[in-house]
Amino acid sequence: MDFAIPVPPQGPTPNGRDAELHIYPHRSEVQLPSVNCTAFSWSEKCRTRSSVIVNEEGDRDRQNFDTCPEYFRWIHEDLRPWTRTGITREMLESGRPKAGFRLVIIDGRAYVEKFMDAYQSRDKFTLWGILQLLRLYPGKIPDLDLMFNCEDRPNIFIGDYSGPGPNSTAPPPVFRYCGDDDTLDIVFPDWSFWGWPEINIKPWVPLMEDLKQGNKRTKWSNREAHAYWKGNIKVSMVRYKLLGCNLSREHDWKARVFMQDWDKEQEQRFKNSNLADQCVHRYKIYVEGVGWSVSLKYILACDSVTLMVNPYYYDFFTRSLVPMHHYWPIKDDDDMCNSIKFAVDWGNTHQQKVRAIGKAASKFTEEQLRMEKVYDYMFHSLNEYSKLLTFKPTIPPNATELCLEELACPAQDLATKFMIDTLVKRPSFSSPCSLLPPFSPTDLDNIRIRKETPIKQVQMWEKNMSFI
Repeated sequence: MDFAIPVPPQGPTPNGRDAELHIYPHRSEVQLPSVNCTAFSWSEKCRTRSSVIVNEEGDRDRQNFDTCPEYFRWIHEDLRPWTRTGITREMLESGRPKAGFRLVIIDGRAYVEKFMDAYQSRDKFTLWGILQLLRLYPGKIPDLDLMFNCEDRPNIFIGDYSGPGPNSTAPPPVFRYCGDDDTLDIVFPDWSFWGWPEINIKPWVPLMEDLKQGNKRTKWSNREAHAYWKGNIKVSMVRYKLLGCNLSREHDWKARVFMQDWDKEQEQRFKNSNLADQCVHRYKIYVEGVGWSVSLKYILACDSVTLMVNPYYYDFFTRSLVPMHHYWPIKDDDDMCNSIKFAVDWGNTHQQKVRAIGKAASKFTEEQLRMEKVYDYMFHSLNEYSKLLTFKPTIPPNATELCLEELACPAQDLATKFMIDTLVKRPSFSSPCSLLPPFSPTDLDNIRIRKETPIKQVQMWEKNMSFI
């Protein structure tokens, strides 16, 4: 039975078009429009656009009483620079030179003004993810106006905005995929959760299932007893150093490092780079590239022990990872090779202990990084950000409405498939998880100690070559 109650058009939308409004007594009855690429044309975009209202009275039993994972609390820290002053329109506009696009959400509709092209399809898949968020939580995303940068490295440097006195400049709020301790960029989930078509990496949900099956194919005790890494060494000095830890006539640092032949892989559609087929090593190395790397979540999900070369950057979830619980810390200096060898030798001698590290990491990705949590993080990040705006968002003159077909239909290739596969088909049956309050200074000190203590312990073991 169709519980949709059609209502006559409610007047023009902000861009002058009429909208179709549907009211549903229960979320479980909602069927959101699908993408119709056959009927797509540039002259008539947003064909699937419709407004949805759900009777919340009938959905009270669907309220979500789950508490968000701890890493959600970093949302408060990322927004702390503006909690006292709020975010003015002038602050926002000052971030334009550092942004790739501007996103405005008004009445549940998204509008985008592009400033520069992003590498590959990063911006398109990021925007696709935001459209899915609007479909997942219709009517719950507040009006907002933000700047977004799709490049690898954060660029809102604290030192540029920390001058003394009343004449110091307020930092512009700019979202991006990663941050570091010297910058103020607001971190946000990266594009690859909806797929990375250029290198044939599936969206996170089906890829997680592939990784689970890959874990089952090879038991940890039967895996290769060395550390594995494959990738592009040309993007950072630390990766170039890692190449020196490879097997040679003089040394066996217990690392097997492979350079990715991008031209050959592209010709073969990256069929030899199936991530699920790489869960055959007891240890997998994570090392940053130009900035942070999206590969971390794939490595953590492999049941292998993640050997994390001392990271400089963080993304939205990594600040809550704990050394010797989720990963084994590796030095990033000239002693890197010794550090890797020690970790592998120690682990092969203490298999039960290091297997627990691998299991904790894969459990983290399966439970705390499942797609529902990614969307909830996006929701809370945008919701908390919107509370700081001191102005009413309006549609910029050069912005256009963001539509499903405009993103999914023109390519008609793997990108289209990934987008269709990740299309949210109905609103969430429950509200987002409950966001915990900000960290206290004591909380932050405890987090620092919780990370520093095991790292110092490992460094002491390495110094003494202790296998206790």
